[in-house]
Amino acid sequence: MRIAGTNIPDNKRLIISLTYIRGIGPKRSNDICEKLKLDKSKRVKDLTNEEQNAILDVLGEYTLEADLRRQVSQNIKRLQDIGSYRGYRHRRRLPVRGQRTKTSARTRKGKATAIAGKKKVSK
Repeated sequence: MRIAGTNIPDNKRLIISLTYIRGIGPKRSNDICEKLKLDKSKRVKDLTNEEQNAILDVLGEYTLEADLRRQVSQNIKRLQDIGSYRGYRHRRRLPVRGQRTKTSARTRKGKATAIAGKKKVSK
């Protein structure tokens, strides 16, 4: 089954398969199943066409996939344009939410590079 440009796995339970869509997490997936009164343990391949169409109709209410990515990137660009501290941190590719950077932040900063002229401590 293909939803919002994403192939969701057929052999997994419905509640798990819906989380493969960007913008749908476990909570929202559970809410969709309850709203449509669908069995959460039912496999995607066992859904009828009416159930699939009902899921597609409900998912139309949410911001998903490309629209969500575009919205997030516009929010980041707005922060950078107004010159906020968070925008500055995004621009420099540093942690945005106050984490320390002296000894960590390798995920965000990338691989550590050697500094020229710095001597190694010998024992």
